[in-house]
Amino acid sequence: MKKLISFVFALTVVMVAVGQEKKVVEVDNQTFDFGTVNEEVGKISHVFNFKNIGVTPLSLKSVKASCGCTTPEWSKEPVAPNDTATVRVTYTTTGRPNAFYKSVTVVFTDGTADYTEVVFIKGSVTPKGTTEAPQAKEN
Repeated sequence: MKKLISFVFALTVVMVAVGQEKKVVEVDNQTFDFGTVNEEVGKISHVFNFKNIGVTPLSLKSVKASCGCTTPEWSKEPVAPNDTATVRVTYTTTGRPNAFYKSVTVVFTDGTADYTEVVFIKGSVTPKGTTEAPQAKEN
């Protein structure tokens, strides 16, 4: 009975260790808050930085926004270990008053495995004609 319990425990430890995805990408800021912006601004952008903390070069396999009002732009160049890839996320404020919370899914690959990071932008858009909102923070 002791052998069976030891075997089951060892098997569980191995399965947990194998099932964990190794982290190879580090994002500088998971969520960026634009604060309150006027609808007249039209477009607001933020640049997310992703550092390759692994030992092999990575490529950006795909970058997908949660909706058509959010547009990502990224470099197609490989990212060497300890280098940084950037993804510029632009949100269109025109015709979209009120609060927003959008995601962008970024998938890296080293040729054998994929690594996914999800980043978020949020804020509040004041309708046209309202003057109390400050201008957008752009980064």
